[in-house]
Amino acid sequence: MNEIVQSIIIWAPGILFAITLHEWAHGRMATFFGDPTPRMMGRLTLNPIPHIDLAWTIVIPGVMLLASLLTTGTPFVFGGAKPVPVDPRYFVRSGHSFRTSMFWVSAAGPLMNLLMALLCALSFRVITLLPDFFMVPLANMMVAAIQMNVLLAVFNLLPIPPLDGGRMAGALLPRPWDAHLAALERFGMPIVLLLAFSGLMNHLLVPAMGVLNRLYLQVAGLT
Repeated sequence: MNEIVQSIIIWAPGILFAITLHEWAHGRMATFFGDPTPRMMGRLTLNPIPHIDLAWTIVIPGVMLLASLLTTGTPFVFGGAKPVPVDPRYFVRSGHSFRTSMFWVSAAGPLMNLLMALLCALSFRVITLLPDFFMVPLANMMVAAIQMNVLLAVFNLLPIPPLDGGRMAGALLPRPWDAHLAALERFGMPIVLLLAFSGLMNHLLVPAMGVLNRLYLQVAGLT
């Protein structure tokens, strides 16, 4: 039980900051392309509370973390936040390309997670200069934050709408394939949950996550 509590303490900050900055980046990019909706809905904030979704931010990550610790002993989680509302009509009204705007608004979240993983890796080198009493827990949190940001980035790049990768793919596909992909959105979350709890998600995510984690750990000086 103590090990589970310690794992939750180590992983919780990384999860919270990863999803908060992910959604903030979506909102900031939408605002750049002329959409005031994220600001009007109070989502251009680094306060995690407006971004929290009961199921995807708390329940599902908690269940997956607990299940992975009890079964394999290795923590594995993924989750998400309440999606930032975006009105693409403002993109066109502001003179921007609908497809280009949607691509970059969707890409902003995963790109932010990759940037955060890099900053955590660089911060790790500074943390190791601290006394062990402070260094050990902070170092563990930084490694967990790197892994969480990598996981969130890779997970969201899956080409399944409404994940970011699905929206990005829709912005790149020619007609009518973009409409066919968008039509799958109502089945997107059931597909994701099926992949996650069947174990197939690991086969999709682990190869890319392994490459990125090794890269960031090298930056941190851990390999």
